[in-house]
Amino acid sequence: MKTVRLTMAQALVRFLENQYIEVDGVQNRFVRGVFIIPGHGNVVGLGQALSQEAKHLEVWHGQNEQGMAQAAVAFAKQMKRKQICVATSSVGPGAANMVTACGTATANNIPLLVLPGDVYACRQPDPVLQQVEQTHNLSISTNDAFKAVCRYWDRIVRPEQLMSAMISAFRVLTDPANTGAVCIAMPQDVEGEAYDYPESFFKKRVWRLERRPATEAALNDAAEVIRKAKRPMLVCGGGVRYSEAHAEFRAFAEATGIPFGETQAGKSAIEWTHPLNLGGLGVTGCSAANDIAKKADVVIGVGTRYTDFTTSSKWLFKDGCKFVNINVSEFQALKMDAVPVVADAKDALPRLLEKLSGYKAPYTTEVTAAREKWAKELERLDHITFEDKKSWKPIINDANADSAKRFAKDLDAGLCQTTVLGAINAMMSEGDVAIGAAGSLPGDMQRMWRPTGIDCYNMEYGYSTMGYEIAGALGVKLAIGDKREVYAMCGDGSFNMLHGELVTAVMERKKINICLFDNASFGCINNLQVGHGNVTLCTELRYRNKEGLFGDFLNIDYAKVAEGYGCKSYSIRTMEELVAAFEDAKKVKNRPVLFDIKVLPKTMTDGYGSWWRVGDTEVSERPENVAAYEDHLAHVKDARKY
Repeated sequence: MKTVRLTMAQALVRFLENQYIEVDGVQNRFVRGVFIIPGHGNVVGLGQALSQEAKHLEVWHGQNEQGMAQAAVAFAKQMKRKQICVATSSVGPGAANMVTACGTATANNIPLLVLPGDVYACRQPDPVLQQVEQTHNLSISTNDAFKAVCRYWDRIVRPEQLMSAMISAFRVLTDPANTGAVCIAMPQDVEGEAYDYPESFFKKRVWRLERRPATEAALNDAAEVIRKAKRPMLVCGGGVRYSEAHAEFRAFAEATGIPFGETQAGKSAIEWTHPLNLGGLGVTGCSAANDIAKKADVVIGVGTRYTDFTTSSKWLFKDGCKFVNINVSEFQALKMDAVPVVADAKDALPRLLEKLSGYKAPYTTEVTAAREKWAKELERLDHITFEDKKSWKPIINDANADSAKRFAKDLDAGLCQTTVLGAINAMMSEGDVAIGAAGSLPGDMQRMWRPTGIDCYNMEYGYSTMGYEIAGALGVKLAIGDKREVYAMCGDGSFNMLHGELVTAVMERKKINICLFDNASFGCINNLQVGHGNVTLCTELRYRNKEGLFGDFLNIDYAKVAEGYGCKSYSIRTMEELVAAFEDAKKVKNRPVLFDIKVLPKTMTDGYGSWWRVGDTEVSERPENVAAYEDHLAHVKDARKY
């Protein structure tokens, strides 16, 4: 056996250089590059190895450990899980910062490899800088926190352990049914320790993405249920996009006449103009999809996890509704007490269609009517304007509705959020990608967004990670290249939490467009807070006065913040300014752009026939809380139990 003497870190990089993935006979490199923030836990070990061993791998300098890892998540999501980036940090707080991104990856079933530095395996210098000492177990470090949010976790305490660890890591990273975050913790001393590795470990290794076929028995069971359906409905989940089953899903819907609703992950698999596309489904869904869903007797879920937002906490579908689930994951396929078809969607849909030969959904005019009704509502949402009159009411006309006029006065602003979103959507070019994650914008976008092409919608809503938007825009840009634009829809709350990767985008001369919707609040949560009978508490950005945080709204100049980083920025308070800025920004090259858009609170979309279960208060001095709890009980009574 021929061997080569390398440090553990050098062997790790050389291994990453030679990993490939094969999909339908086509091979590509699986690892694009490495995001790194060097620290004492990785700079002299893995840092040296990257300098020496990286040949094809790109290396990017991150600004915040969570941010760079979120960029890696967005990259892999945009690449439909066919290529990944790696994120590496120092020990301690740098490592802990990546835990959130691992939660994002695992919740969304997106492959992410993180390589945090770790405390010394030999323990000689303990306690080292940034080490948390657990007196009951000295083997525990910060990196044990990754276990709850990773699909695979390992710690390399001897250099030869790297070989089995990386085989297991890539088994998970390339498994469509069980992929997510993978953490390989690297003690600082072991990174630099040498071992005689077999040369075979570094040969080109091809991980084949096998399309799991459906069994005949499962297809027969599914077909039997669907044939009896009077009001069937399809759910287009993220699995449609990841398996690249766009054509197969479309063909199935068209041949059977079954309409479909979209999840956040499935949106843009099929063009929004398709006559069977009902749009977003569930809590953040639209009236078209939700109205049809409430009467459905059979739901065929393709590649969906059935989150509470998709099912309205299992309240949306009537109790007698039956489910057929096509999913590569057995765990997901069994949800909603469904008839499971454990298979790749690209394989299963055509074969199921053959067994349904001659079947046609017995209702069509109702689908057309639902789409027409929603089209009128979209037109209204696109053109809502603010009037400084006593009679004017915002869309969210709750107990805190006056905040909209107060904001307008304090910031000299008058734009409504839905109108701005519709305008931006209309001004984007074909193929441009929209990205988002948290707050009220995901609801607006699932309802209102009209994708400019296929796979042009990158929404992180499995973990709803505030701060994903800007880092994710960088990841998407690395994935799609410079010929297309990426636009991040970001609230001021998310911007304030995490925007450091703007600096990385400046360094890399990458143009990402940040559409910052500033309503000086956590608007979505304020709606939830007030709507369930509570007073406003820490959900608005206001100066403190004698009554608390109820003074004037903060007027933060985010355009100047971005300009200070080296971005091109625009301050926007009118529709004319938005249109002019958007057109001017299209001329900008090689640097990020930020649109600082002041939008009125309470001007986001409202619910359309949905319900979301939250922890309402059973006992309270406020009658509004008691009423909310009674409403909660009424909905729970009607919701499916599992």
